Amino acid sequence: MKNRITILDYGMCNLLNVARAFEHVGAEVSVTESAREAAAADRLVVPGVGAFRDSMLEVRRRGLDELILGYVQTGRPFLGICVGMQILFEGSEEFGEHAGLGVFPGWVRAVPAQNAAGVAQRVPHIGWNELVPAASARSWDDTLLAGQTPQQAAVYFVHSFAAQPAREEDRLADCLYGGQRICAAVQRGAVMATQFHPERSAAVGLDVLRRFSAL
Repeated sequence: MKNRITILDYGMCNLLNVARAFEHVGAEVSVTESAREAAAADRLVVPGVGAFRDSMLEVRRRGLDELILGYVQTGRPFLGICVGMQILFEGSEEFGEHAGLGVFPGWVRAVPAQNAAGVAQRVPHIGWNELVPAASARSWDDTLLAGQTPQQAAVYFVHSFAAQPAREEDRLADCLYGGQRICAAVQRGAVMATQFHPERSAAVGLDVLRRFSAL
């Protein structure tokens, strides 16, 4: 029997690539706009592209904020991707200050426009970067990144803003951009999220999706 994945469509998602990637690793995938159907999911995925403000407006307009908040309390696996990760935080400074869902304490702030040496760097941050352990030296065993080797697992990013978790223990992995750490993934229990796009991250990304779908 295939593992079942439900992808929540709130009008701001890159659904096709995410669905195909999960199907590639053997999962049975359904896409829904229904809060009722999503609430019954075995494993819920919330992707996202675009601006935090617009994503939160759509989530709230469709009444999906309460669905997400309720779901993460159930202990069933939940995965946010890119902006789907960012909306889990308290808020974002993108286009002014906007409140998020507050699942994780912390704020979403702009990727630094200068590198660690004070030299201007490209924003948005686009391309491949290696994952590194969070400063808390948290083990990746029994997490979404189990089996990956730090400094060797390269994944694909495209973003201008990134979450800054208030609790170091929520950080699962970072990447270094211009010598400065960017939060690449968080996990607390069954609630996990990635700033990178696993559906565009080749073998490493597929392994992340395979591991999630097997939870």
